Amino acid sequence: MQKERLDELVKRYFEVSFMVHRRGESLIHQQISEHLTHDQHFVLNYIHKKQTVTSSELAEMLNVKKSAITALINRLEEKGLIERERQHNDRRVVHLSLSSKGRQLSEECDQKVNELVADLITRFNDQEISQFMQTYEKIALFLDEALRKEKGVE
Repeated sequence: MQKERLDELVKRYFEVSFMVHRRGESLIHQQISEHLTHDQHFVLNYIHKKQTVTSSELAEMLNVKKSAITALINRLEEKGLIERERQHNDRRVVHLSLSSKGRQLSEECDQKVNELVADLITRFNDQEISQFMQTYEKIALFLDEALRKEKGVE
């Protein structure tokens, strides 16, 4: 591929990616902002799917340091949305799960976000959305590979 064409595509990728990310995050924020930040919503959603997780697992999923996760978990615990349970044989290991209040809020926020995304998705035909999802998943895979390579994990 010619360098000029590649440079143009890279520029377009960054512009579109930034716009989609910011605008999507803004719309989601409007739906859940009275209760949660975007990251808090993601964490509640992730814990809801997994039932129990550790802070290390969350840090890896969000690609942040453990200290950032600790602060986020503390805020969620203060709101009564998650519960911590120390492992009996190793007190350093803490399992996180949703409280009943956390489950309820997670489900309410998911409903709002799902309606928002469904409205967007239904504007595409089946072939367009299928192609988009395949491409987006491929990008996620390539980014994951790059992150693992950066960390020296392959």
